[in-house]
Amino acid sequence: MGLKIRLALAGAKKRPYYHIVIADSRSPRDGRFIERVGSYNPMLPAEHADRIRLQGERIQHWLSNGALPTERVAKFLGHAGLAPMPVFSEQPHQSAPKKKAQERAKANGG
Repeated sequence: MGLKIRLALAGAKKRPYYHIVIADSRSPRDGRFIERVGSYNPMLPAEHADRIRLQGERIQHWLSNGALPTERVAKFLGHAGLAPMPVFSEQPHQSAPKKKAQERAKANGG
């Protein structure tokens, strides 16, 4: 069973609010989870204290048991000092230029 630390949507339409949960990787996004370990409210300003709330002791417990955070949650944990800050590439792979565009760029000397 692969454990994930991920976001589960709990807000209303146009009012997002997320619970940070420990869940089986096969479970649906908003479905069954094992434990709720925090919350994230993107509607609050970035400097607000309640924007991200984490239960550090429980998160450390689950990380030691092999739970893997998603990219967004890993970023939260890195800022809170609960895990090393993840390293992201400058450009997401999906938005990279396609094969033909790369060939045109090479042909034009760029």
